[in-house]
Amino acid sequence: TLIGTVDLKYDDVSYATVHQSAFLRCGMMPVQPIKELWWFKIGASEERVYYYDPTSVDAALMKRARRSSRDNTSLEIHPTHLSDEGEYKCRIVVWDNTGNSTEPSVPISKEARMMLKVNVPPEKVEITHLTSGRNLSLRCKSEGAKPPADILWTKTSPDGVETEIPDLSKTREIEPAGELYDTAEQIFYQLEENEMIAKISCVVRHHNTNTTIYKNITFVSPAIQNALKVTMQRFAEPVLYSSIEKQDGQDNKAGLVKISADPGFKVPYNTSVTLKASAPGVYPEPRYLWWVGDQTGIAGRELHIDNLEEDKSYYVLAENPLGRVVLEVPVHITTSDYSQWNDSSRDGDAMVNDTTEGLDTGAIIGIVIGALIAVFFIGFAVWYWTIRDGTHVFSPKKEKPHTIDEETVPFRSTDKPLLRTISTQTLEGRRSRREPSI
Repeated sequence: TLIGTVDLKYDDVSYATVHQSAFLRCGMMPVQPIKELWWFKIGASEERVYYYDPTSVDAALMKRARRSSRDNTSLEIHPTHLSDEGEYKCRIVVWDNTGNSTEPSVPISKEARMMLKVNVPPEKVEITHLTSGRNLSLRCKSEGAKPPADILWTKTSPDGVETEIPDLSKTREIEPAGELYDTAEQIFYQLEENEMIAKISCVVRHHNTNTTIYKNITFVSPAIQNALKVTMQRFAEPVLYSSIEKQDGQDNKAGLVKISADPGFKVPYNTSVTLKASAPGVYPEPRYLWWVGDQTGIAGRELHIDNLEEDKSYYVLAENPLGRVVLEVPVHITTSDYSQWNDSSRDGDAMVNDTTEGLDTGAIIGIVIGALIAVFFIGFAVWYWTIRDGTHVFSPKKEKPHTIDEETVPFRSTDKPLLRTISTQTLEGRRSRREPSI
């Protein structure tokens, strides 16, 4: 723009990024001696930003404003605030004697107006996700940008190749948040069979501030240590299998399946146990399936076992679209007697423990009554057989064996009946025939 004999050079619109420096150009061509320099911000009224008088005053009415070192008349603001956006005016007063050195110089005022646009990069990027089998619902939100940011999606293979996900099914929303804007975009993606993806990225690009932000979702399959590929009747294809007894728990690798037991993996008889599975870092979130023997599986992160009565091995499947693993979880019974004997040996010294410890009063009374009843029945049996046989059980007397002649020995009521029963009359009849008659 040519004003009088002075050419003012300025930009109609200047751009700056918040927290960085803003440059508003207002230069002269040719350069003339400056009498005064004024900068104003135009609003409801003209707000003075900067004033310069070469004879005495160089005053920044805005503390963040200063004359540019490029030409001594342009303005720099550092750091730039969002509130600095708006229209500005520079006024330059120069001495002009139109080239006649014999006449006094005349002050000439020159003005120019320009706009300052302040851009704001995205302040925050969030990504949320939902999964259902191989179906993924992903939503990425960029907050606090000016102007609104752009969003695109990429996927990266395990060998590091990144490709853009096509715009097949996605929705975009732009919402004002004061002077800034939030941008949200949602896509629906289905993992193909045997598709291996290392990560999916939401790429937020803000061209005005040359800002690019990646927000990644890393795909991780469930993993176990010391795994073997085995065939199980429950599954059509082989699976990776191991036992928790082969998991040292010291590997920090993401995706390791972990099992916890409350109150523990070794419990007293008739104790209830809760097993819980977790897989930190696995994405998508795995599903879990528990079973024992050939029973129907129970889905869920936790398995509750009521009143365990014997050692058992439980199995848990952890599966997501990228892989599946099976862990064996043995739970053991420990008896109180075994624990006491284990604890009784210390430093090679044997310790005798009270075996009645832990028995309640009712149990002790029951044992005593049972013992008394047993003694009573034994004593009754001994007494009965003693009376029946007519013998002394405790001090039997050995007698010389002899033959009983049933015809010569009179019958006594205390003797055992003979195999052949003979009436008294018969026995007497026989005796009378043998004796001579008088």
